[in-house]
Amino acid sequence: MPWNVRNAMSLKEEFVSLARQPDANIRELCRRFSISPQTGYKWLRRFEQGGSAALQERSRRPASSPRLTEAALEAEVVALRQEHPAWGGRTISSLLSKRIAPSTVTNVLHRHELIQSTEKAREARLRFEHDAPNDLWQMDFKGHFALQQGRCHPLTILDDHSRFNLAIHACDNERGATVKEKMTEVFQRYGLPVRINVDNGAPWGSPRNPGEVTELSIWLIRLGIQISFSRPYHPQTNGKIERFHRSLKAEVLDGRQFSTLVQAQTAFDRWREIYNLQRPHQALGYQVPMTRYHPSPWAYPNQLEDFEYAPDDILAKVYHGRFRFQKRYFSIAKGLVGQTIAIRPGRDGGGMFDVYFCHQRLRTIDVNKPDYGP
Repeated sequence: MPWNVRNAMSLKEEFVSLARQPDANIRELCRRFSISPQTGYKWLRRFEQGGSAALQERSRRPASSPRLTEAALEAEVVALRQEHPAWGGRTISSLLSKRIAPSTVTNVLHRHELIQSTEKAREARLRFEHDAPNDLWQMDFKGHFALQQGRCHPLTILDDHSRFNLAIHACDNERGATVKEKMTEVFQRYGLPVRINVDNGAPWGSPRNPGEVTELSIWLIRLGIQISFSRPYHPQTNGKIERFHRSLKAEVLDGRQFSTLVQAQTAFDRWREIYNLQRPHQALGYQVPMTRYHPSPWAYPNQLEDFEYAPDDILAKVYHGRFRFQKRYFSIAKGLVGQTIAIRPGRDGGGMFDVYFCHQRLRTIDVNKPDYGP
C-alpha cells in the first residue's frame, strides 16, 4: 500500500517483525517494502536498542506494569475494554500477561456494566488450519457501507494458518480491475500463496455457474495460484474470514461514520496493526498473528510466462466461450477466449474427460453429451 496512505509506524513494526523471524531474507523484504537495505538494517538496529518505542518519535506508554496495584490493574482492564469493546476476558487477560485471571476480568467488566448479560461464550469448534503460512489465503469483500461521499467496499485478505491479515483495502467498487490492482500490491509485498479461497460471487466467480472463472481468476491461475470456491450458501467454508469480518464490524465499523475512503482506510490501517501485532488470538494459543506468519518465498513475477502443458495433453483453443473436441462443442468460461486449454481422460473413462486451464481443473465433460448440437 502507498506510503502516503498507510501508517508509517505500522509499516516499520511489520517490517521489523518479519525481518527478525528465523531464516528471513532481509534484502528481499526490503525490496518488497520498497525501502533500501540501509533503511531496513537501521530499523532493526533501533528496535534491538530500544524496542518498538525506538521506531517512533513519540513515546509509548507500556500497556501494563508489574507494580500496578489491584485498583490500577482493574482500571487497566476497564480502559482496554472501553478502547476495544469486542475483546473478552481471555483476550484482555492474555494482553496483561495473565496477571489477572480471565474470570476476574469478566467480573470486572460486569461490575462496570461493560458486558451484556446476554453475551455467551461461543461453543468451541474444532477448527481446521493449513500447516504453513501462505498455503491458503481467504479473500472476500466485507459488504459495503455508505460514506458521506460515496460508498466503501472493504476488501480483506487473510492467511489461513496464522490469521495474519494481509490487507484491508477501502475500495470504491468491487470490479475485477480494482481487485487486481490491490492484490498486485499484496503480492509484491508478501509473495504468492499456494491457493486462494473465494466465494462464487463477482468479481472472481459466477453465482449462476459455481466454479466458473472470470478474468480476475484467470489472472490468478496464470500466476500459478490454485483457486478454490466456497460451496454456494455455505459461508462457513470461508469461516476464518467470516470471523475476521465480525471482528472488523464490532471493533471498527459499528457506530461510526466515515466521510471519505481515505478516512476509512486510516481506521482500517490502525486496526490492522492492533489485530496483527498486539491483539492475542484464542485460536493461536493467545499469540498474535505476526508470530506465526512469514512472507512467501514465491515472489510476484514481473511478467507472466506461457504455461507448458504435458506432452500427452490434448490441446484446444477457446473461441467465444466454447471449444471443439472430437467434433463436438462444449462450453467454457468466456474469459478464456483465445486461451489454450488441456483435455485429459477422466479417471473413470467411459467418454469422460477433465478440462484444465494451466494447473486448474475447470470442468468434466462427457463426449456423448455435448453442450451444443452438430
